[in-house]
Amino acid sequence: MHRQFVVQLDNRPGELAHLARALGARGVNLTHISCAGTGSIACAFMTTAEDDETRDVLRGLGHDFIEGVTVVVDVMDRPGGLADIAERFATAGVNILGTLCVGRRVGILEMAFAVDDEEKARSALVQAELSGVG
Repeated sequence: MHRQFVVQLDNRPGELAHLARALGARGVNLTHISCAGTGSIACAFMTTAEDDETRDVLRGLGHDFIEGVTVVVDVMDRPGGLADIAERFATAGVNILGTLCVGRRVGILEMAFAVDDEEKARSALVQAELSGVG
């Protein structure tokens, strides 16, 4: 999976449309996207088919953004399932930069986490599997 971008937007009508149009004009296909906003700030969490072009578009638009390595994790679809994974990452010193739900199966959410340290994140997940957590 490509890198995940967390993009700061103004929380007002048309901002997401403007971002999507600019990406489309450069031939960038959005593969996953989610957005949230509160007050005057919104964020788009997205992956695209073209990381380099995405960076160019975001810089050209003047948007603040961060990006991270994407780690896809099967999260138990139950109360506390996400907390189990987030706590594993926190204990390992991994910062979650953003997350997207990218799929669903019976009892499982497939979640893509943008993280600051892929090696630590993967190690934390292996430890979780070994201990039966998650």
